[in-house]
Amino acid sequence: MNLRHIWAVTRKEFNHIVRDRATLILVLFTPTLVLLIMAYALTVDIQHVPVAVLDFDGTQTSRAFVQQITSGQDLDLYATVRSMDDVNALLMSGKIKAAVVIAPGFARDLQALRGMPLQVIIDGTEPDSGNFAVEHISARAQAFVDAALASQLQAAGIPSDSLSALDVRVQTWFNPDLKPRNDLIPGLISMVLGFPALSVALTLASEREHGTLEQLLATPIRREELLLGKILPYIIVGLLNVILIPLLAIAWFGISFNGNFALFFGLSAIFMFGILSMGMVVGVFMRTQAAALALSFLVIFFPGFFLTGIFFPLASMPEEMRMEAMFLPGTQYAIITRGVFLPGVGLDVLWPYAVMMAALGVAYTALAALFFKKKLE
Repeated sequence: MNLRHIWAVTRKEFNHIVRDRATLILVLFTPTLVLLIMAYALTVDIQHVPVAVLDFDGTQTSRAFVQQITSGQDLDLYATVRSMDDVNALLMSGKIKAAVVIAPGFARDLQALRGMPLQVIIDGTEPDSGNFAVEHISARAQAFVDAALASQLQAAGIPSDSLSALDVRVQTWFNPDLKPRNDLIPGLISMVLGFPALSVALTLASEREHGTLEQLLATPIRREELLLGKILPYIIVGLLNVILIPLLAIAWFGISFNGNFALFFGLSAIFMFGILSMGMVVGVFMRTQAAALALSFLVIFFPGFFLTGIFFPLASMPEEMRMEAMFLPGTQYAIITRGVFLPGVGLDVLWPYAVMMAALGVAYTALAALFFKKKLE
């Protein structure tokens, strides 16, 4: 692979971006504009929540209670853990959105009508998931109390609606005020930063449509050098948005950034490589800008809207859709942005998603190079 060839194509593409106002606006300013519009216009509706249970009581009553609150499709029991360290690890990694802590003496206090203190820890990076978990757990817990004490209350002549045996204590991590915007905007970043992929697809299709690709095809530049040369400028310009958009989120919307920005910038570069590689695949297969635009929205932006977990949790999706979502760089990057902004997690938690994004980028680049014809048909 000849670096001079790649640089020649890269320089040509930079000149195209700077001279073409439409491309410059699409690559540099559109992500910011879309973020502003969607942050104000969209809301999140979540139904399924993965939870963990820390049972310090370990009695048949506490186990029946766990079965009661996790029955049905509303809550999924992800794990039964042994310590608060396990709860912390699962919340930090984003594997659960709530944890139920059952205190020692749970069964004894319940039968003695001394109440049933219950602690629910929720992940504030997804406020709607947390609120849904608290509401669901409270309702199921109250039903469990009524059923467990029905015979005692009847024998004592006490009406069941007069008993306040339930004491749910909620603790919110990462987003104490449960502001939906704190969760929504970091997730949206993963979608709006994908707009340069549209420019890559349109550029390849445009050069093929107008015949200017013929000049490049007549040179000794290899197909992989040509494709890499075309994608590098968009990665660099896209990284400017990686600086501008978090500043906008922090200064304008008041979103806290608790992670390492250097790590975030590096992972963002990997994401740009992955999403732009998808744009290259679209541009390779499409021969007109109209077709490239339509296919870009079909395979990049629509899946990025519905399948990346920004608005609908992955846990609530069918298995087939979750598998499809794993092949989108935006799915991995949405987890990264939320993890870096709110909990402030590091590479020890985020490395699997970085590896997956890099692997997708390599795979999509190889696919584009494989099908790219270095000749006009």
